[in-house]
Amino acid sequence: MQSFWGDDVKGIEFTPLPSPQKGFPLLSGLGYTAQMPFYETIDIRPQTQLHLWKIEEPLDSLIARVPLQDHSLIRLHKLKSEVHQKGFLAVRHLLQHLGFSDADLLYDASGKPHLSHKQHISISHSHGFAAVAISNENLGLDVEAMRPKVLKIAPRFMDVDTHLSGLSLAEQLQKATIIWSIKEAVFKIKNEKGISYPSHISEQPFDPAEGATVARLDFKHRTELFPVQFIQREDYIFVCVFKS
Repeated sequence: MQSFWGDDVKGIEFTPLPSPQKGFPLLSGLGYTAQMPFYETIDIRPQTQLHLWKIEEPLDSLIARVPLQDHSLIRLHKLKSEVHQKGFLAVRHLLQHLGFSDADLLYDASGKPHLSHKQHISISHSHGFAAVAISNENLGLDVEAMRPKVLKIAPRFMDVDTHLSGLSLAEQLQKATIIWSIKEAVFKIKNEKGISYPSHISEQPFDPAEGATVARLDFKHRTELFPVQFIQREDYIFVCVFKS
């Protein structure tokens, strides 16, 4: 897959990420309740915060400590995997930690989540972590565990020669996971049928240590650029993609 960047990325601004801070002040006007295993809040960009929950509790404990609406209970019981059930509940625990309730999380006809107080929200979970990003900007969030399988399927979704050449195995695993997560997050924002990860979404070459890059979507005779910010915590990648 070819990427044509040139001067297209000029004007795309990035926010340097701060050092990890647990218990960082929450968004203005929201309550704070000290709860473990709340993990961390990170300022990703101005007026954008990423909140992480480490999923350590048994399923019964997660269910017992968060009130759910009837439609959410139905949705929970339709999830066949306990991993997905825990992720679903951990997201609601994060919302509760931030001063929201299950009733404040709304979904549109396409399944995209919205908050009742109108800020943008994106949610994601993967095995050991759940995450919620809240922002004044439209954004997509994806969380991925770094697993060796991603390298086996990498040629199916990315330009391997551009991004992985000359890297150690550990570096390849990290970068391939970031790129997969970028594509997932771009798709969350666009949510259009027919988008192909290898054919339509590309990434400006980047160093994972920088924590930022630009994604490009070429689809239906139109080009769109998306600023990307990402972090790693333990063996997980967290990616936020913004609609520029």
